[in-house]
Amino acid sequence: MNITQTFYDSLAGHYDKLFVDWQAATQEQAVILNKLFEENGFDIAANILDCACGIGTQAIGLAALGYCVTASDISDVEIAQAKVRAEENRVKIRFEHADFCALSETFSEQFDIVICMDNALPHMLSKSALAAAVKSIANRIATGGIFVASIRDYDALLLDKPPYSPPYIHKTEQGQRVSFQTWVWNEDKYRLTQYIIDDEETLQISKFNCEYRAVRREELASLLLASGCSHVEWKFPEETGFYQPIVIAKK
Repeated sequence: MNITQTFYDSLAGHYDKLFVDWQAATQEQAVILNKLFEENGFDIAANILDCACGIGTQAIGLAALGYCVTASDISDVEIAQAKVRAEENRVKIRFEHADFCALSETFSEQFDIVICMDNALPHMLSKSALAAAVKSIANRIATGGIFVASIRDYDALLLDKPPYSPPYIHKTEQGQRVSFQTWVWNEDKYRLTQYIIDDEETLQISKFNCEYRAVRREELASLLLASGCSHVEWKFPEETGFYQPIVIAKK
């Protein structure tokens, strides 16, 4: 089991704590993604693969809008969480364990839309690993389909290499929850520690470690074009309302 899988297996039961309101976030993000899909000529007749579904944040919201959604992840613990949440939201989603570096081992079909949100691709710690992941994903996109992904704004972050992210402070019924990350940089890679502090009747502190590589937008765009996509564009938070830059690649 690699560090990424261990990270998400451990974080799965706490992941919704990173949101002020996870349920509302599923709906808000689905609206944002649906607008991007419509701008690229798709509607709810499109079939979607969420290849880094986590606990279902995007997949559940899109399924609630009426899309046919297949969702996969490397973490079985997160998939189990996502299945429960899908049932609670009364949506039907096909869930599969799959590594997005080797999607053809799980899926023989292609999809109109493949998504990979929330900074999942930068878990690839080398250029060759990222290239393999992009190729794997591009091969599951049908001709005329699109790939939609979000990553942190590493073009900006690499200028200063900040040692931490600003804390999020959420008021709860019994106190407050504080979450933040520390980042230890080694050239273009960094080790992330996610802290979640529940300061309620009793103080509980959780921490989770993982590694990332800061991927510049030009690198990802070049790999998408080399993997068979014909056009790549970037959308930024001020345009979309999403908290990270989003890449849209057409095949």
